[in-house]
Amino acid sequence: MKAVLFYAPGDIRVEEVDIPNCGANEILVKVDACAVCGSDLKAAGVGNPRIKPPKIMGHEFTGLIAQCGQNVSGYAVGERVVMATSISCGSCYYCRRGWRNLCRDLAPMGYTYDGGMAEYVLIPERAIVNGHLVKVPAGVKPETAALAEPVSCAVNSIEHCQIEPGDTVLVIGAGPMGILNACVARAYGAGKIIFAELNEDRLRQCEVFGFDRLVNSGKEDLKEVVMGMTDGYGADVVIVAAPATAPQEQALDLVRKRGTVMLFASLPVGRSMLQLDSRLIHYKELRVVGSSDSTSEHVKKAVEILSNKDFPSERIVTHILPLEGIDKAFALMRSGESLRVVLKP
Repeated sequence: MKAVLFYAPGDIRVEEVDIPNCGANEILVKVDACAVCGSDLKAAGVGNPRIKPPKIMGHEFTGLIAQCGQNVSGYAVGERVVMATSISCGSCYYCRRGWRNLCRDLAPMGYTYDGGMAEYVLIPERAIVNGHLVKVPAGVKPETAALAEPVSCAVNSIEHCQIEPGDTVLVIGAGPMGILNACVARAYGAGKIIFAELNEDRLRQCEVFGFDRLVNSGKEDLKEVVMGMTDGYGADVVIVAAPATAPQEQALDLVRKRGTVMLFASLPVGRSMLQLDSRLIHYKELRVVGSSDSTSEHVKKAVEILSNKDFPSERIVTHILPLEGIDKAFALMRSGESLRVVLKP
């Protein structure tokens, strides 16, 4: 089969490899779509110490079950599946509390296990036993189902935000995950979505999503816009999906009293320290929270959202390429021309 393999930063190859053998406790999936994540782009550029090369890349995949091991029950050949792809141990303190995305011994697809940028992917026993494999209703397109993993990360974020119907949500950072946070917030009942971004090209990409206000925060006073749209109170929720210090620090001044600030984007190692006005947190009784990865429960909710024809999946998937187009996919992502690129074996 064909597969995209990581050998080293700058050394990504499309090669012929053996189709995995399906063991008695495993499931073999025929992949028909795998989205390319920003973490894939980062690994291709600078590497990732968790990847032990050579390794098949990709964790945002979907496909049809091709073979079930003889000891596996509850799944059938032909069913469409997706995954919560950071596989938990199932036994640590965090797993016992249901916080499997925070497991002490995560083993991600595309890092510990071979991933989904291939014609087939093997689902390990650990993933099946710990409930990481999620079924998708028939009729959901492969390129839509491939969004389940990133949408599930947005579901985790939005549930931390405790959005109530009619809330005003400010999202800072118009990359793919910022847009997904906004779309999921709307699915959870947000009344107004304000989007802030410095890059005009990114803002133009947002126009098709029908958000209530797009703000170039380099040209407009973001606080003035937010206060003007909220009767001077501030946004109910501010989600910072931009990996930059300034918007994370500014967010406290843009949210209402008892509002929530979600630090969704991670800052680079060595440049992650913030200067926050603790008086704003204290006197406004703010919640400042983070969000990382997702669980199978988040993936199930993501599948429900993606099954709704009102969710703008086709606007999020801007490019579909073959596996051999991986270099083009990375180029599209670096240029900002794409939102989600999906590879189809």
